[in-house]
Amino acid sequence: MGSMSQTLHRPTVGRRVLTLSCLDQVGIVHAVAGSLAERGANIVDSQQFSDTESGPVRFFMRLAVDVADPDEPVQALSEAFAPVAERFDMAYEVMDPSVRRRLLVLVSKLDHCLNDLLYRCRVGAVPATIAAVVSNHDDVRGLVEAAGIPFHHVPMRKQDKPAAEARMRAIGAQVGADTWVLARYMQILSPDLCGQLAGRAINIHHSFLPSFKGARPYQQAYARGVKLIGATAHYVTAELDEGPIIEQEVARVDHTMGPDTLVAVGRDLECLALARAVRWHVENRIVLNGHRTVVFR
Repeated sequence: MGSMSQTLHRPTVGRRVLTLSCLDQVGIVHAVAGSLAERGANIVDSQQFSDTESGPVRFFMRLAVDVADPDEPVQALSEAFAPVAERFDMAYEVMDPSVRRRLLVLVSKLDHCLNDLLYRCRVGAVPATIAAVVSNHDDVRGLVEAAGIPFHHVPMRKQDKPAAEARMRAIGAQVGADTWVLARYMQILSPDLCGQLAGRAINIHHSFLPSFKGARPYQQAYARGVKLIGATAHYVTAELDEGPIIEQEVARVDHTMGPDTLVAVGRDLECLALARAVRWHVENRIVLNGHRTVVFR
């Protein structure tokens, strides 16, 4: 499997991450830096982007800062920054990277993405905690319970879908999950649930879409002689597999590779794209920009 292609960053005590977006205008950076300086916060990393192609120019920014008092609650910095945010009509968020996000992972029968996330979360390559795993089948129970993680079998029959989704929501609330990860979960979430999870549920699928829909996409691709395969990680929306794209990974293939080889390559790509997307999400490196994303890597 390929590398994450990034150096692991160990959170520093007293570190905070601020992300923001607003209409671009003069004075934003000066105001942001000034507000942080007044609080004794030292900027250790700063990234910004102005989107000039999507109508009114929008400004996006991510800053990592070390605060003067490591024991100060995150809310204190957020409240102190509020006047600047109000002045520029910003959407913003402050988070503590030392506090791990909690994931509710949904999976069906294929376990490659789940297994990869279990390992990456355990070693810190994805700085998050898998709080529980939900599956509409019982196949991955042994893998999950061997890792010491709660497993919940929630069948998803058409006639029982509202009750099943209500149970999943209850499980997520019980374990304090703030992010849902669909790690090859082969069920369609209802529009209502997708709306509740807007911006905090990530899905993975092959990148052939809209071609080769339905079952056995890699076999369909082989029959058509494709030369490039890939995987797409995106936020979940009510529009099936059309949410804002976070990450994509691709690999070249050729005539010597049979369907089984394409499947194996595709699974590696799915693991890598999903791991990157989840990592960037839990590190607050992603800012939504309409139907697109700004990803500060």
